[in-house]
Amino acid sequence: MLPTAKTISPPSDDKRWKIVDGMMRRHGHEPYALIEVLHTVQETFGFLNDDALRYVAASLKVPYSKVYGVATFYHFFTMKPPGKHTCVVCTGTACHIKGAPMLLNAVQEAAKIKAGETTPDGSLSLLTARCLGSCGLAPAVVFDGQVAGKITTEGIKHRVLAYLGVDDHEGEGLAVEEHR
Repeated sequence: MLPTAKTISPPSDDKRWKIVDGMMRRHGHEPYALIEVLHTVQETFGFLNDDALRYVAASLKVPYSKVYGVATFYHFFTMKPPGKHTCVVCTGTACHIKGAPMLLNAVQEAAKIKAGETTPDGSLSLLTARCLGSCGLAPAVVFDGQVAGKITTEGIKHRVLAYLGVDDHEGEGLAVEEHR
């Protein structure tokens, strides 16, 4: 007899696992809910780790290899804890043409990290997105979940240095359209 979801214990005593368990219960612990459950884990904990993947696999009765494959295939999922702040540079066609590569270089230079990395002190994660769907605002960047459009290299560098706690007066007063 296969173990039921009730006999599978969460990876820790963290109360947030109740949110994940509730999601799985709503879907009857069926394998088709895998992506939605992984989204719930990531929204709840900020990232997916090996213990979480194993728990989801056992709870949904899905092979671990499939859960790991889904988690690493989709760009939305991350296997590392996020930084305190996030900077997502759009690399879609419109943004690329309007200067996204220069924006990405400016962040990499200022924060001394590459796309997909987090600063050693955990203050900033730098990500890229294939398209944000904000082509009219190109080049567009998402800072901590808020879209900023028509941003300049000076503007992005100023924001990143502020996240890093570095005093930078060069970027003050730059116009950056923010859209919510």
